Order: sequence, then C-alpha cells, then structure tokens
Amino acid sequence: MTRVAVVGIGQRARLATHVAATEGARVVACADPDPAAADRAAQLFGPGVDFRSDYRDLPSEDLDAVILTTPDDCHTEPALWFLSAGVPVLVEKPLAITTEDCDRVLAAAMAAGTRLYVAHNLRHAPVVRAMKALIEEGRIGQVKSVWCRHFVGHGGDFYFKDWHAERSRTTGLLLQKGAHDLDVIHWLAGGYCRQVVALGDLMVYGANPRRRPGDPAAGAVLSDWRDDSIWPPAALGGLNPEVDVEDLSMLLGRLDNGVLVSYQQCHFTPDYWRNYTVIGDAGRLENFGDLDGAVVRVWNTGRSGYRADADLVVDIPAGADHGGADAALVAEFLRFARHGGPTETSPMAAREAVAAGVAATTSLRAGGRPTTVPAPAPEVVAYFGRGQT
Repeated sequence: MTRVAVVGIGQRARLATHVAATEGARVVACADPDPAAADRAAQLFGPGVDFRSDYRDLPSEDLDAVILTTPDDCHTEPALWFLSAGVPVLVEKPLAITTEDCDRVLAAAMAAGTRLYVAHNLRHAPVVRAMKALIEEGRIGQVKSVWCRHFVGHGGDFYFKDWHAERSRTTGLLLQKGAHDLDVIHWLAGGYCRQVVALGDLMVYGANPRRRPGDPAAGAVLSDWRDDSIWPPAALGGLNPEVDVEDLSMLLGRLDNGVLVSYQQCHFTPDYWRNYTVIGDAGRLENFGDLDGAVVRVWNTGRSGYRADADLVVDIPAGADHGGADAALVAEFLRFARHGGPTETSPMAAREAVAAGVAATTSLRAGGRPTTVPAPAPEVVAYFGRGQT
C-alpha cells in the first residue's frame, strides 16, 4: 500500500481525495495547526485518519508520499523536512513565494535524492493539452509569441478576503495566481522568461470595507465566502484586514529561446476564464472557454479579414476539478512516487514560473523597470533534466 500524508487541510486539501482512485493508495495521516482541521480531515479522508497539529510529528518512516497543501508561504519548511527524510513530496503550486526558497527546495531534493513533484495541474487540463498537441503537430509553424488574458471574475471573493491579499504571504497575485499561467506560457512556448517588464495597481479593492484585525474569515475554504449576488466589485465587503497586492497586473517577457510573451490578470471582471493565444510563423490558435468546456480554434490556411470561423476547431469536453486535471495530476504523482519516470509537470519549470512572477512583481513595483529573471544553477538544471536520477 502507498501510505500518503496530507499537510495543510485548507482549500486545496481536497486535491488529495483523488488518492483513493489509485489502487493500493490511501491517505493515512494529516497535519494542520488549526484544531478545527481535524474534523475537516475526517470528512475528507475518513474518521480513522491520523491527525497531528505539527507535521514534524508525522512518522516519516511510515509514509510513502506527502501531499503539501499549506498556504503558499508555508510550503518551504515542510518540503525541506520531508525531502530530507526521504519521503517523496507533492508541493501545491507555487513551489514557494521567492526564487531563493524554490532553489532551496530543489537543492534539498537533489542532495537527498528524494522525488519532488509540483502540482501545476493545468498541464493535465484538456484544453491546455489540446493546444500543446496542436503546436507539436506543427499546425501553426514555429511558435513566436504567446499571450494570456486571465479574467479572475471571483477575484475579490477568492483572493482579497484572506491571506492571499497580503504580499508578505504571497509576494503578489502576479506570482500566486499567475504561476499557473506562466507555467503554461512557458510550456506552450518551449522556453523560460529571462527578461520581464510589468505594470499593475490596486485599482478597485483598495477602498472596499475590510474585516477588523482578529475577526475570522467567513469559512475554511474559498467557496465559503463567495457571493455572486454582489455587483459591482466595489460593493464587496468583508475583505482581509490587510490588502497590499495588486488587482490588475500586466507582464511582457522575452524567453530564453527568443519567444515574446504577455500576461494580463484582472480580479474584477464579470466573467471568470483564461484565454491563451499562440501565434506561430504559419498560423494562430486560441481557446474560447477553458476548464468547464471549451473549443480551440486554429487559423492556418491563409490571410483573411475578421472571421469568427476557423480552419480547424477542436471541441474540449467539460470535466470536474479543473477539467479532470486534479485526478490526473494525483495519479501521476503517486506513480512517480512509487516508480519514478517522466512526468508532465516539472519542478524546474515550477521554479521558473515563480522566478518570472517574482521578477515581474519587482518590475511592477518599481514602475515598470526592466528586470532580469535569474537562471538556476546549471547542476540543478542537469539533475532535474535527467528526471531526478
């Protein structure tokens, strides 16, 4: 049996419920400093699950894998603890909230020879995989630019009512929320950001009513405080006592392979979805809709004026839990923890998404100053490039 522990029983702990779908795997233990988390753990994983308030009290010698779903600023130390103990670790994205901490975790995994996996589940999302396949088939020629617009329609509810609104806990939403999209941009483009420039601001939620310090949030998970009846976003109340992250951000970047990219993120749009546009030297593709069902349209047979139709249309079915990506991600992690082998996700790519987000946030807060994204150590690149062998 593959014995799995879950550390952090908050919003993303539900990811670990997919462990039960893998034959011979079971969540046997959980850890969270919040006493109320014991009841949540029992609801998610059964009344017999072992619960500890401190992850360091979990018996590492009796565990085969750990799924780490703590808040972002609490990823690094538990990851280092279990990697050093030789327990394969899945870290929820982002890998960390600083580039330096990402590099610490990568170095620890390499030093211990312990398998590290980062939960960039969009690499398993059907709409993203369809776009990746079309690119690899050569349907648009060689990729020259990737654009992403992320309309975060529930951003006020999901990211401004708890710790996500504090830059000390996230660095900023250009990193916290953008890590998904930056990883996808890198994956579709086949390279990593090395130079970025960004602008952004707290344009809407800066003046909204906030809870008093010490007052609890509305619930344990994001859905507990979502209220779609409140409109416009300026009417939203109950925000986190501290709000010092941007609600609108825009990034431009140059990758190490010369591809140019852009990323825009807005937390006060009426709609909630991602739109990726990939432009090659022989065509263009774009998704309409994303995780709840979509189509990918390809234009690649010649020039024209505006036309809503396309030369190729790929229908993407809807699916639960990020379009079925969460289940596929957990299954891949458990296979990797047991046997190793190649994975769709990449710890090195996860580090590069954080590094790009950190550098862009630095640029943004310096008024748009061009900023270099630091490259990782060559020996780390080589180690993870070999598949952690």
